[in-house]
Amino acid sequence: MSSETQAQYQFIDKIIQHHLGENTEVKDLEFFYGGNFNLAVRVKLKNEEEYFIKWNQGDHQGLFEAEAKNLDVMGKTSSISVPSVIGAGAMEEKEYLMMECIPSGEKVANYWPDFGEKIALLHKNTSPKGHGLDYTNYLGAASQVNTWNKDGVAFFTENRLRKQLAQAVYDRKIDSALEAKFESLFEKLPSLLPNEASALIHGDLWSGNAMTNPDGLITLVDPACYYGLREAEIAFTTMFGGFDEAFYEAYNANFPIQKGFHERIPLYNLYPLLVHVNLFGEGYLPAVKKIVDTY
Repeated sequence: MSSETQAQYQFIDKIIQHHLGENTEVKDLEFFYGGNFNLAVRVKLKNEEEYFIKWNQGDHQGLFEAEAKNLDVMGKTSSISVPSVIGAGAMEEKEYLMMECIPSGEKVANYWPDFGEKIALLHKNTSPKGHGLDYTNYLGAASQVNTWNKDGVAFFTENRLRKQLAQAVYDRKIDSALEAKFESLFEKLPSLLPNEASALIHGDLWSGNAMTNPDGLITLVDPACYYGLREAEIAFTTMFGGFDEAFYEAYNANFPIQKGFHERIPLYNLYPLLVHVNLFGEGYLPAVKKIVDTY
């Protein structure tokens, strides 16, 4: 065992004993290195209980604390299943999040209709403060500023599109000509997007964050939640191939979307596309330019 591996084992053991007691014995560890900056491990104890621990190398301060809060916000609605948080904190100059491990199951026949119905139920949670959240969180590694705004379209414009645009301009990924086109689009957005009441949304709703739990139903992980325009969430689901049609039918049956939604999808998806430009490079710029030029 290398010294680095031994240090990782000791680090994991410290977290487990801190939250579960000093006599907790580990049976098995399974490591994951899928993230851009996070490491993760599935921990199986001698008593067969399983937990999932994520940590980073000191970057993106407050990310896991925010994720723990996100899971708590969503869990308290009892709308849809999310992992319960065991603890979050910092140890050895690393930040971590420990939560229950969700074993994978096979989808049951009504998985997609049930999923759509539960997202509709989640979206029926609103806030008297309007659109936003009481703390800053993250979409992936991108900071999400959630300053409250009574106006949903203004929140989306200022706290989502304009923040990411400013970062891309600062990093010289977007030139002044495209920036000017964005400014023209911002002026039009109030006439293009319905200004609905705020809805609690997961914020990063794609297949990679949709787990099938042992009951064969949905458990959501990695939320980037806030109270915002619910159409932005449904638009996001189309980014990477979309969900089964039964999901959208069930959602609409429980919380109908206003007419013309399909024409609005590209406008909402400017936000995740800009995030991808800032995090992963200019390969996403052609899609951004096409949307801005269309409107």
